[in-house]
Amino acid sequence: MNRKTFLKRLFQIAVVGAFPMLYSWQIEPFWLEFVERKLPIRNLPKALEGKTLMQISDLHIGTRFDWNFIIDSFQKAKKYDPDFVVYTGDFVNHGSFQELEDLKKVMKHAVLGNLSTYGILGNHDYGKDWKDLQSSDNICNILQSFGITMLNNAQEESHGLNFIGFEDLWSPNFAPQKVMKNYDPSKANIILCHNPDACDKDIWNGYQGWILSGHTHGGQCRIPGVIIPLLPVENRNYTAGEIDLKDGRMLYINRALGHSFQVRFMVRPEITVFTLTQG
Repeated sequence: MNRKTFLKRLFQIAVVGAFPMLYSWQIEPFWLEFVERKLPIRNLPKALEGKTLMQISDLHIGTRFDWNFIIDSFQKAKKYDPDFVVYTGDFVNHGSFQELEDLKKVMKHAVLGNLSTYGILGNHDYGKDWKDLQSSDNICNILQSFGITMLNNAQEESHGLNFIGFEDLWSPNFAPQKVMKNYDPSKANIILCHNPDACDKDIWNGYQGWILSGHTHGGQCRIPGVIIPLLPVENRNYTAGEIDLKDGRMLYINRALGHSFQVRFMVRPEITVFTLTQG
């Protein structure tokens, strides 16, 4: 092999080796996917059949990626004209003053449902060590000022659809018993719970129905059959998508719109668009 051929081969190897890094850093983190699927709900009022519910999760407003991507995604999401919208936690990274100011800039463009919009908090919304309750209060106040009703261990019915929201599993305020003791199985219920590990806790009071979660980001990077390195849950089955919990509960884990770190591989950012049907 002469010198020219050697350098050519070396360049080709370098390009091939660099492409996955460039792709996972600059392409996939901003390659949004709208996942469209049906959501069968027990006791759903006939008037709500065919209505849409949009789930947006894990914005992670901060300095780790350009959050203008979130605003652009919101603009695309608005074209779906959703009837209900739910935000399932982790609006910021740490709740610093600058992050709260940036959150205000982002949420000016928030997607709101024609009928109602709800939100819950994620672990990052509780600041350092997930224990800063002033941070979580500040975030709730900001979100509510932009038309998002926050469900902090609370429930609210809208047009015959009952939304139940938990505070985050890792927070000092995790107390789902406050709302689940009043769980009414005759209603059309949906539970919003940021961390899917809560599904394995003895807190459900016989609940049967859907649980919408986030938190995992789908692992952010995935090599099928080999490894999912970034999965912040104890139950490694809780990765992404639909999971049948085999007891009348169905779990859906959104892959997140934002990122803890600007890297994704085979786990595109997601906004979920559900069509409500009779369960």
